[in-house]
Amino acid sequence: MRGTDPRGPDSRGPDSDRADPVGTDLRGPDPEPAGTGGVEPGGPGSGRGRALSASALVESRAILSGGLAALVALVVGLVGFDGYRPSLAGERSVADFAAVTSGIAAGGGFLAGYFQTIRGTHSWLSARPLLRQIVDGAALVVVHASIAVMSSLVVFRMFQDAFYGLTVDSYAGGGMLAIAAGIAAYAAYDSGARIDAASLSLLLAGFMASGMLVSMLAAENPLWWHIMFSELGTGQAGITSFWTFNTTMTTSGVILTTLSAFVTRDLTRWAAVRDADDTAAGRPHRRFLRPRAGVVRWGLIGVGLCMIGIGTVTLHVSEPVHTFFVRLLAVILLILLLGIPLWAPGYPGAFYAFTYIAGALLAGAASLWFPLHYYNLTALELAAAGIVFSWLVVFIRTTTAVTGTAAEPGRGGTRPVGGGAAV
Repeated sequence: MRGTDPRGPDSRGPDSDRADPVGTDLRGPDPEPAGTGGVEPGGPGSGRGRALSASALVESRAILSGGLAALVALVVGLVGFDGYRPSLAGERSVADFAAVTSGIAAGGGFLAGYFQTIRGTHSWLSARPLLRQIVDGAALVVVHASIAVMSSLVVFRMFQDAFYGLTVDSYAGGGMLAIAAGIAAYAAYDSGARIDAASLSLLLAGFMASGMLVSMLAAENPLWWHIMFSELGTGQAGITSFWTFNTTMTTSGVILTTLSAFVTRDLTRWAAVRDADDTAAGRPHRRFLRPRAGVVRWGLIGVGLCMIGIGTVTLHVSEPVHTFFVRLLAVILLILLLGIPLWAPGYPGAFYAFTYIAGALLAGAASLWFPLHYYNLTALELAAAGIVFSWLVVFIRTTTAVTGTAAEPGRGGTRPVGGGAAV
């Protein structure tokens, strides 16, 4: 038990995470800064006060990031729209300018927030190989910028349809650009500064859904769905659909490998907490039903690599290789899904029920394609993608919740991540 250390559980110092990139540390949150001992709980120097101050600092910097982006976008609009009245959507419209300015603002805002979090809350991220950091950071920038770009195009298209024939002057156009860029930078900075497995899983799901939707809407061949989903990435559906589909698949694969690091860290902590519970109760450590962080890690990495393969080796480049990645992805996901009670024991029963319901839905979706021939392969791919990514999001968020519950004293049957008895 760590409580026997006379120096206290947090004696290793605030930088110990750098030497522990996997996350076997059972401390939970980062240790308190020196010089705060003996402060009355709830006072200005208490842990809650510092947490609120940290959150306030993130918000103030996010507001500053949004304000700077809005100011730059306003200047871009005043100069870019000088001498003519742009429409809200269409060629050389407010939507086009907003897509570029908000995309750049979101990318820059995210980087600023992300650099803050890897220097603090998730300092262990900076202990990984430099190439991995660059690839992960670039993928996350692409995700945030892409969401901002797609949101701008869609929103201004909707307003153009609502206000048919409307054009604006440079002042109104610049103001619209400022609003779009300001929101994008603010939201992206906040996302980067507060990034964790739960938020990253929702970001990935949103990026995948929006990317696929844009690819389908941009398809020049309206009958692409008569073939299969991967037809969007062959170029037969148009250049916009081609790039959107393949970029979304490749970037999502990289993000999934990034998520594996967060999930591995959480599962490793969860395994250590369960071992500590066994030790405290005088029981031998579990050998069979114990969290298998390695299995989950390589499973998620395998899924991510398959998605990268699907996005880079398109159907028209090599159908056998493309099909191999698709089938391998399905096998890995089935192993993860069906074996989850073995890889992640101790989770709430509702999660396991949801897992088996998802498995049953996958089997039902497959049977509707063959042998029932109710719908075609494209419908099966869409149904399977929705079910699988819903399960992945729930699994990742449940993992974060389970680890968080273990870190909270005062709840029956749990043990604080930092050690000690639950109260």
